[in-house]
Amino acid sequence: MLLLLFAVHGVHAQITERGSGPINLEKHQFKFNLVNPGLSYEFALFRNQSISTDLGLGLATYCEGYAYGLALNNRYRYYHNFNRRLRMDKNVSGNSGNYIAAAQAIFFSQLRICTNIEGPDDFNLGFYGAVYGIQRSYPKGFNFNAELGAGFYKGDGVPDGYGPLVSFKFGWVATKRKSRKPVFD
Repeated sequence: MLLLLFAVHGVHAQITERGSGPINLEKHQFKFNLVNPGLSYEFALFRNQSISTDLGLGLATYCEGYAYGLALNNRYRYYHNFNRRLRMDKNVSGNSGNYIAAAQAIFFSQLRICTNIEGPDDFNLGFYGAVYGIQRSYPKGFNFNAELGAGFYKGDGVPDGYGPLVSFKFGWVATKRKSRKPVFD
């Protein structure tokens, strides 16, 4: 069993060093969002893919109306321009890049601040769709993230519908970011 553990660790180290691990992405990135107060965490899966989640204030708006309050946002991100940014000698640390993402958000009724959607007082609202996003992190730790997308809003006790998703976050990256030297495919 101990020999198997060392063998797996050795293989993992070789794979990461040779380029099939999360070379471009930060392995773990924790952020404090300041504009819409909240917390974000991003975890690298592969070279250009990550999973992110954040908990904070959010606005849902679709054909039935709007809801503003606490929201849990989840993304499966595919960053598509790291190599181009590196060739142009631009920063990719802190996951600075453009991405396409499968998006999911849940707007909780218990901590809703305001709404104009007709229905019961305790409804939840879910969003399922796709977004295009831009994320930049700077040397002092400041970070911004802007997203634009569309999807399906699924109501729990209220009508469903389609609508846009617009998100802007400005904050500070609490985890240490790596400096990047160009690595080309």
